[in-house]
Amino acid sequence: MRVLTGAPTLRLVTSHPPEAYADAELVLQSALAGDTDAVVETFDAVVDRAGMSGAYNVAWCLAATMVGSDVQQGAWTLDFPDIDEARYDTRWVARFVSAYANADVPTGTALFGAAIEDGQLPECLLMLAGSAVATLRRRSTA
Repeated sequence: MRVLTGAPTLRLVTSHPPEAYADAELVLQSALAGDTDAVVETFDAVVDRAGMSGAYNVAWCLAATMVGSDVQQGAWTLDFPDIDEARYDTRWVARFVSAYANADVPTGTALFGAAIEDGQLPECLLMLAGSAVATLRRRSTA
């Protein structure tokens, strides 16, 4: 047992239905190809099939892609200078990914709900997909 000696890491996203992973993969493929219309169409199909909770599951999977699986558990802080001056979608993505990194589902859910209420969810999801792709590209060149 590694309770005291092993470095705890974030658990991989495992509580979401299998189609969330397939949908996240489609979103990433479309975003990698620069096809924002296909990203939107995929999210629309998810919402039609599984409602907003389905879109949340896909977004959580995208955040997991950005954070990775080897992050030590703990209290992560958001280090984003002048975040309050950033665009809504940029602030949202930073905070949503931070919620994932901290395994803070209530905050992630609240952010998702706030974006819906503010009419900003489509822009936020596009920014999240673009940020995930940028992260993947950065990792591949490192």
